[in-house]
Amino acid sequence: MDGIFETQPERTDLPLVVMPVVIASMIEPFKKNFAMLENVARVRMYEDFTLDEDTIVERCKDADAVMVIGFHCTDAILDRLPNVKCYAFGGTGVASYINLDKSKERGIRVCNVLHYGDHAVAEHTMALLMELTRHAGALDAQVKQGDWDGADGFELFGKRLGIIGLGGIGQTVAGIAKAFGMKVSAWNSHVPARVFADLGVTPVDDMNELIAGSDVVSVHMPLLDSTRGIIAAENLEALRPGTLFVNTARAEVIEPGALLVRLQRGDIPAALDVFEHEPLTADDPLCKIPGIVLTPHIAWRTDGAYIGLTKQVVQSITAFFKGEDFNVVV
Repeated sequence: MDGIFETQPERTDLPLVVMPVVIASMIEPFKKNFAMLENVARVRMYEDFTLDEDTIVERCKDADAVMVIGFHCTDAILDRLPNVKCYAFGGTGVASYINLDKSKERGIRVCNVLHYGDHAVAEHTMALLMELTRHAGALDAQVKQGDWDGADGFELFGKRLGIIGLGGIGQTVAGIAKAFGMKVSAWNSHVPARVFADLGVTPVDDMNELIAGSDVVSVHMPLLDSTRGIIAAENLEALRPGTLFVNTARAEVIEPGALLVRLQRGDIPAALDVFEHEPLTADDPLCKIPGIVLTPHIAWRTDGAYIGLTKQVVQSITAFFKGEDFNVVV
């Protein structure tokens, strides 16, 4: 069938894995990894993109396992697919895409991928930061409209970067920032002392102190039950006017509604790749705030990240059908 890629379609004795949605750039990397499922499971990959829940459910109705790429597997989808026993999510922060409690109650395995996008997300973080400080995209638009006024920049050299979440991505951002000549601090939460020492990063025990003492604050905290809403409204109050704020992690690690309230004062330039409600609509209040840079949750989307991501998704499905564990979340 047009628009559908299948492996071993004649092997109806094998379980069926369905990918109801795919990002075009991932198609070829996925195909290179499907060999791992030979004689283990057959694959049906729909080579288009849709967020229509009815379409997703219809495509997955006969599936034993589902690869979740680019869409939220809502409760409505879970409830309508009682035969699916494994969901392999193409990302790390699976808690904001699949109801883990409900999956656990039903004995459904949920898997994610790890460290596939450390460099991708870190580089996008710096791209957003550079847009806030040097306005390359905005200036490009100005020049093409015949405007030669330009804009003043904000020099990163010598400035203090405060990182909330010093995992793989946060550590990569720290290394890049150090190369820019920035001073780097990070919230001291469940991070071994040697990590700070190796990176030359200053640990700060109190989040308010970290935020108040930084010229730039960048969020890289994973979304877990323990981190949901961990950045509270009172923490955002510690942002000094003019502090740059970047979030390429998950919107849910911030107390619901708190960031919007803080940004609406208009004194914090911010760049966001993640949002409480996705996709973001044009009438969202965030879109009305001057000085805010927004991108559509694409920090992870690079050629390099796709290689590691697609391999781990297929590995997790393969392990499930072989009775093994790989990147199991629940």
